Amino acid sequence: MADPKGFLNHGREVAESRPVEERVKDWNEVYVPGSLLPIISKQASRCMDCGIPFCHNGCPLGNLIPEWNDYAYREDWAAASERLHATNNFPEFTGRLCPAPCESACVLGINQPPVTIKNVEVSIIDKAWETGDVAPRVPERLSGKTVAVVGSGPAGLAAAQQLTRAGHTVAVYERADRIGGLLRYGIPEFKMEKRHINRRIEQMRAEGTKFRTGVEIGRDMPATALRKRYDAVVLAVGATTARDLPVPGRDLKGIHQAMEYLPLANKVQEGDYVAPPISAEGKHVVVIGGGDTGADCVGTAHRQGAASVTQLEIMPRPNEERNPLSQPWPTFPMLYKVTSAHEEGGERVYSVSTTHFEGDEDGNVQWLHLVEVEFVDGRLTQKPGTERKIPAQLVTLAMGFTGTDRENGLVEQFGLELDERGNIARDADFQTNVPGVFVAGDAGRGQSLIVWAIAEGRSAARGCDRFLTGASDLPAPIRPTDRALAV
Repeated sequence: MADPKGFLNHGREVAESRPVEERVKDWNEVYVPGSLLPIISKQASRCMDCGIPFCHNGCPLGNLIPEWNDYAYREDWAAASERLHATNNFPEFTGRLCPAPCESACVLGINQPPVTIKNVEVSIIDKAWETGDVAPRVPERLSGKTVAVVGSGPAGLAAAQQLTRAGHTVAVYERADRIGGLLRYGIPEFKMEKRHINRRIEQMRAEGTKFRTGVEIGRDMPATALRKRYDAVVLAVGATTARDLPVPGRDLKGIHQAMEYLPLANKVQEGDYVAPPISAEGKHVVVIGGGDTGADCVGTAHRQGAASVTQLEIMPRPNEERNPLSQPWPTFPMLYKVTSAHEEGGERVYSVSTTHFEGDEDGNVQWLHLVEVEFVDGRLTQKPGTERKIPAQLVTLAMGFTGTDRENGLVEQFGLELDERGNIARDADFQTNVPGVFVAGDAGRGQSLIVWAIAEGRSAARGCDRFLTGASDLPAPIRPTDRALAV
C-alpha cells in the first residue's frame, strides 16, 4: 500500500483552477498547468489499502486504482502508467471528463472526503506522455481478418484499438470531418483540449488502425456493402437523437439543440470558422437541461460574451450530500454539482418547466415563458400562479438523447432489432441479431458516461475477436446488462 497513515495525515486536495476572469477569455483547459503533480503523491497516499476496494466495482472499467495509487505515491510513473493502461485505453479522456463514480465508491468516503482518484489518474497519464511511456503497441502477427468500426467516439476508438492489437485489420468510419465523435465536437475545448485526441489517433495509426472520415454508413455507403467488405462490424454510432421540446414557439429562430450549438464553437478552435455561426455574444442565453451537456453550453456562452446565462432544470435541486437511505454508499449519488462553468457565473433555476416561447416580428426568440412545478402523488404538476417569463435571445436544448439515429437507414439496412428502450439489442457477447455485427456504447446502452463507453468498446472487441477466431485473450470488463455501482 502507499502511506499507512496517509489518509490521517493529508486532507483532500484537487486540481487548482485558473481564475475565472482569466479563463473565460480563452478556450484552454480551466486547470492551472502543472498544478497537480506536486500534490499527487500526498493524495495517492490517502488510498487505504482497504480489504475490499469498492472503487474497482464503482468503475465500469475495473481500474486497478489501489495499485496505481501506490506507484504514484512512490513516483514510479512508468509502473503507474502500465497499471493504468491495463484496464483503460484512454485515461487522459476519463481523467478529464468522467464524473468519477470510483470516488463515490471509495471506502475512505464513508466518513471522509474520498481519494482524488480522478486527479491521480490524469496526472499519471500526462506524466506518461511527457516521459515517452505511451508508445504504439503493434501486433506481432496479423490474423487476416478485417473489421469495420462505425463511429469514432470513445466506444468506437476503444474497440478499434483492442481489435487492432489483437491482430485484425481495422478501419474506423466517421461521418464527421474529424475523428473523435462527441469527444471532438461535443466536449468544449476548456474541458479537454483536442490535442489529447490527436495524439491518441497518431498512436492508433502507428499501430495499424485506419481512419475514414466524412463517410456516413447508411447514406454514403450502404450497410450491406460494408458488411460484405469486412468480416465483422462494430457499431459505435452513439445515441444521437436529441430529446426535443414540443411547445408553442419552438420553431422561432434562435432555439437550437445543444449539439447544433456546441460543435460550431469547437470548429472555431479547429480553425474552420473565424466566428461561430451560432453565437451567444451579447445575448440573453437560456440553457434548458441541468446535466453536463447543459453545463457545457453555459461555459461556452460565457466565453462567447453572453449578456446573461440562465440554466433551467425541471427536477428539484439535488442534495449537496448523499442521502444514506435513498442513495447509500457505495452507489453513485445524484448530488448538486458546481462545475467550472457554473463557477464562471449565470443563474441556475430548478423545478421549472417551459410553457412556450415568444418572439419578435422577425421570428426571433425573445422570451421564454416558464412555470414552477412540484411533485404531487409522484407526478410533476404545475404550480398555479407561478408563471413568468425571462429574456431569451438564444436557447439551447440540452435535455438528453433518446436513441440511435434512425434517419440514415443504418438500422433498417442492417436489419437490426431494437430493445424495449429503443437501443440496438445485443447478446452477452455484444453481438446483434445479425451475425458478425456488434454494438458498443450509447447505441446499445443508451446515453451514458464516457467510462461506460470505453468499457463497452473493450467488451465488444472481445466478443468480436471471439467471433473471428473462436477464442479471445482480450479483456471484457462488463456485460451488456451490467450496471455495477455507477448507475
